[in-house]
Amino acid sequence: MAYSESAARLKQMIEKAIEDHKITRDEMDMILTIASEDSHIDPQEQALLNQLQDMIESKAVRLVL
Repeated sequence: MAYSESAARLKQMIEKAIEDHKITRDEMDMILTIASEDSHIDPQEQALLNQLQDMIESKAVRLVL
């Protein structure tokens, strides 16, 4: 199954956070905005959001305020 355009942008932002090992509150807000911009979170977007949340919880990615 192909990624939607918003899922592709979401993936790019999440990959940047993984690479940097940190994510700012503004980046997190942008990720949530992208995920919900079409008023529907598709399965690919949900999987990406879950992956990011898991990494934040395990401290692999640090949330910077």
